[in-house]
Amino acid sequence: MVITALDHEFQNELCESGSEYPPKKVEDGEVDDDGKPKRTGTVWTACAHIITTSIGAGVLSLAWAMAQLGWVAGIFILLFCTFAALYAATLLTDCYRFPDPVTGKRNYSYMEAVKSYLGGRMYKFCGWMLYLNLATIGVGFTITTAKSMVAIQKSNCHRKNGGDDPCMFSNIPHVVGFGIVEILLSQLPNFHKLSWLSKLAAITSFGYASIGVGLSLSKIITGHGGKTSVAGVDPSSSDKIWRMFAAAGDVAFACSYALVLFDIQDTLKSLPPENKVMKKAVSIGGLIMTIFFIMCSTSGYAAFGDKTPENLLAGFGDDMAFWLVDLANVFIVVHIVGAYQVLCQPVFQIVELLARRRWPKSKFINRENPIRIGKIRFNINMFRLSWRTAYGVVVTIVAIALPFFSDMLALLGAIGYWPLIVYIPLEMHIVQKKIGKLTIRWFGLHLLSFLCFLISLAAASGAIHGLYKGLNAYKLFQFKE
Repeated sequence: MVITALDHEFQNELCESGSEYPPKKVEDGEVDDDGKPKRTGTVWTACAHIITTSIGAGVLSLAWAMAQLGWVAGIFILLFCTFAALYAATLLTDCYRFPDPVTGKRNYSYMEAVKSYLGGRMYKFCGWMLYLNLATIGVGFTITTAKSMVAIQKSNCHRKNGGDDPCMFSNIPHVVGFGIVEILLSQLPNFHKLSWLSKLAAITSFGYASIGVGLSLSKIITGHGGKTSVAGVDPSSSDKIWRMFAAAGDVAFACSYALVLFDIQDTLKSLPPENKVMKKAVSIGGLIMTIFFIMCSTSGYAAFGDKTPENLLAGFGDDMAFWLVDLANVFIVVHIVGAYQVLCQPVFQIVELLARRRWPKSKFINRENPIRIGKIRFNINMFRLSWRTAYGVVVTIVAIALPFFSDMLALLGAIGYWPLIVYIPLEMHIVQKKIGKLTIRWFGLHLLSFLCFLISLAAASGAIHGLYKGLNAYKLFQFKE
C-alpha cells in the first residue's frame, strides 16, 4: 500500500516524458473533479484498507515489548502511541485537499500534501526521512523472514527429536536465499502494480497475527500461562531501561500506517466529502487496530510471562500445534516476500529517476534491451539490473551482520514515528487551520509532538544500544538460534 501513496510522483514523471497516463480514456460523466475515473470507495472499504496496512510483522513483537515494559507502562505506551498516531491521522484527513479540505485541489500522496502545506524545505526533509525509512525496512523484513524459516526448521526438529533437543540452526542460509529471491523479483520494473499482491498480503498478515493471538489465549485458558509482573522483566537489571526504550520503538513501529492515508482517501467517493468519511474510517479502523494490538501484546505476555520471545510465534515451538505455527510462519514469509518489493519500489524508482535526470543521454542508464526466451519477451535495463542487485546484496549483508529482530524493528520505529506519523501531520494542521503561535491549541499540539519526539529519541537510543551490545557478543557467520 505504501508504494501507491508515492506513485503519483512517478506518474507525473511519466506524463512529462510523454508516456500515456492514464492508459484508458474515460467516458464523459464517469469522472471526478480531477478528471480521473469516479471513485467508489466507502467508509467500510477505507476501514478495511487501514486495518490491512496496520496489521503486519510488527505486531508479533508487541508481546515482547509488553514484557519489557510491564503491565502499567506497557499498556500506557501502547495506548499513547496508537492514539497519538490516530489523532494525527484524523487531522491529516483534512489535508487531502489544499487549501480547503472540501473543495480544494487534491493531494494524491503524502509528499504532495507536505509540499502544498509546508513548502520545499520540509518537502525535502520529509523525502529524506521517508526514503531512509523505506530503504532500511528491507533489512528488518529480511531478518523477520529468516527467523520465520528457522522457526519452521526448529519445529520440524522438535517434532522428530523431541522437545529436549536444542535444535540450533543458522539463519544465514535463509537470509541469503531470501536475498536472491528478492533480487530476482526486484528486476520487475512494475512489480508494485500487481493488484493481487496487497490482497495476498492482507490475507496472510491477518492469518499469522490471528494465529499468534489464538495460540496465546489457548495457552492461558489451559493454565500454562507465564509469570507476569507490573514492572516487567527483571526490573533490577542494568539493561532494563535500554530494553524498555527499545520496546517503545517496537510499539511505535506498529503504528505507522499514516503514510498510506492519502492513498486510501483517494479511493473514496466525492460525496459526502472525503475528509468526513475518512475521519469515520480512521476512528473505526483505528479502534479495531488498537484492540488487535492490545490482544496481541497482552495475550502474548500473559502466555509467556518474563520468557516472552521477541517474535511471538517463536514461543510455540514446543507446543503440540506444530502445523499451526508452521502455517503462521509460512504466512509471514509469503507476506514479506511481496511486502519487501512493495516497500522498496519507491527507493528503486527515485534512484533511477534521479539517474535519468542526471545522465539523460547515457545508454547504460536509459536503454531498455529487449530479450526473448522462447515466447517470453521482456526488457533488461543494465542500470536497473546492477543497481537493484547491489541494493539486494547490501541489504542481505547488513541482515547477516545485524540479525537482531526487536532492536531492528525499534530502530525502524524510531526513524519513522515522530517525524512522519506525528510531527509533519500536526504542522500541516497548524498551517491549514491558521492556528496562532502561543495559543492554547498551539501549545497542546506542540506538547503532543514533543512527547512523541521523546519516545522516538528513547527508542532510537535503546535500539542502538541493543544493536551495539548484540554486535559485541555476535560472531559473524556463526549466529545460531
